[in-house]
Amino acid sequence: MKTIQASLLYFVFLAALLNIGCKENKKENQSETEMVKTESEKNHIEKSAFGETPDGQKVEKYTLSNDNGMEIDVITYGGIITRWTAPDKNGNYEDVVLGFNDLESYFGDVPYFGALIGRYGNRIANGQFSLDGETYTLAKNNGPNHLHGGVKGFDKAVWNAKTENTDDGASLVLTYTSADGEEGYPGKLDVKVTYTLTGDDQLDIHYEAVTDKPTVVNLTQHSYFNLSGDFSQDILNHEVTLNASAYLPVDAGLIPTGELRPVEGTPFDFTEPKAVGKEINADNEQIKRGGGYDHCWVLKETEENLGFAASAYHPRTGRLLEVYTDEPGIQFYTGNFLDGSLTSKNGGTYGKRSGLCLETQHYPDSPNQETFPTTRLNPGDTYSSHTSFKFSTK
Repeated sequence: MKTIQASLLYFVFLAALLNIGCKENKKENQSETEMVKTESEKNHIEKSAFGETPDGQKVEKYTLSNDNGMEIDVITYGGIITRWTAPDKNGNYEDVVLGFNDLESYFGDVPYFGALIGRYGNRIANGQFSLDGETYTLAKNNGPNHLHGGVKGFDKAVWNAKTENTDDGASLVLTYTSADGEEGYPGKLDVKVTYTLTGDDQLDIHYEAVTDKPTVVNLTQHSYFNLSGDFSQDILNHEVTLNASAYLPVDAGLIPTGELRPVEGTPFDFTEPKAVGKEINADNEQIKRGGGYDHCWVLKETEENLGFAASAYHPRTGRLLEVYTDEPGIQFYTGNFLDGSLTSKNGGTYGKRSGLCLETQHYPDSPNQETFPTTRLNPGDTYSSHTSFKFSTK
């Protein structure tokens, strides 16, 4: 009898230890994951660890999701969108953006997959510009030119992050302070970017910035989309529409010449839906210079604060992506420089034209071109830009 009682006591003691261990493990797991829900509980954000930079900075991943099934992974390194699921015509959600499964892959020489771009999206000729009679020399990381903020632009910064509840859904707020002189730019720039996933499969992106001395700013988001959900396929069968009657021709270094050239009668006419591959290899000087499409289109003015800019449609899956913005231009890039050297998330490689970009922005090289809309930001003013990416099916 004593032996039985002793055995029972042992098992009770063992169970208590296991219960304590489970509680401790649960606490540890809870410390790695943070859930934020809107009042309607239709959208939420989940936080988890995603590794460290070579200099020891911790990088976190935030997963934005809604009740429909859309999920968007954003990491604090570069504000990068690493994964974005969208529905096909049968309601199946698949990842539709190029990127990597691990942090380390983003440290190399990669083509800005999913990143926030700044201080200046696109190119600045000869890596310099003048403000108020003073010339500023920037990092040259694209031949003789400056591209996407320089050697260490915003795409390589670790952003601070917090979550907020809004009327539209849970928002991820990323902030970063760019020091005076960083990559050659004047002024300390405080930047805030807010990602909000709504209940109708729309990602709203708000950009804001303030400075303590005159500077130039042109922020954008550099996701590469492949609406097929199969990264081994190219995007030549995607049907693209651009709400633009003119584009900016470029010189041999892909710097705008200053001309606003009509698209009518050229391979650059996407005023009606057109397959990307239809004229991408046309015998056209501008096509040859870009290796395909790598140009900025001049968006038509609309009465709405957030006007229609572009769409991309994939006939087989029925996925439709629409882009709305208050920016004057959009850079349409067809992944011409992807060469199969980067391993994709599904184990293959990212081949030429396996993704397309629709980057809402001011025009390239605006600081050096007086006829272009200004990108100057003065102390006391706030840079503000808004872009929305909406998914649906047809």
